[in-house]
Amino acid sequence: MASQRSNISYTVPGVSAQDSGQIIALLQMRLHSLNDLSLTLKHVHWNVVGPHFIAVHEMIDPQVDQVRSMADDLAERISTLGGEPNGTPGALVKDRTWNNYSIGRAEAIEHLGALDMVYTSVIKDHREAMQATETSDPVTQDMLIEQLRGLELFQWFVRAHLESSGGVLSTRGASTETGAAGQAAEQARTQP
Repeated sequence: MASQRSNISYTVPGVSAQDSGQIIALLQMRLHSLNDLSLTLKHVHWNVVGPHFIAVHEMIDPQVDQVRSMADDLAERISTLGGEPNGTPGALVKDRTWNNYSIGRAEAIEHLGALDMVYTSVIKDHREAMQATETSDPVTQDMLIEQLRGLELFQWFVRAHLESSGGVLSTRGASTETGAAGQAAEQARTQP
């Protein structure tokens, strides 16, 4: 788990130092997650190829910008609560509980399949942090809810490329990025 100073010398009025410490630890992991997501999105932006290149290439940059803004909001909330946000690559790699994005240069549909898995993981963990702050800090919870609104919208943009007219996702049942990428590519090859 993310390391923080053990003694918080101040926090926001109405939130105990103990609660702040727990919230800071949660937010630090969300900060790592969003920093990782912004880098992953940029990686996709640079490595997407194929007939849908320009649509995906141009869809990704606004997501990068908004995810970076979300990360900044998290870092500022950590500081407001009396913590010390750590945005270094070394801390991210040391603390993260997920693997590196596994798709390199690939067709747009493959990256979108993998991104669906990435967004699912980020959103799930963000929801858990949001629920954990429900009683201890509604201000932090409100920020996380707003971020979830954006993250879920971005996943919908991705899923719109993966969904059949019958509402079935080509990534349905996948448990890994490479599996989701393969399923999306296979579905695209077999569709008329």
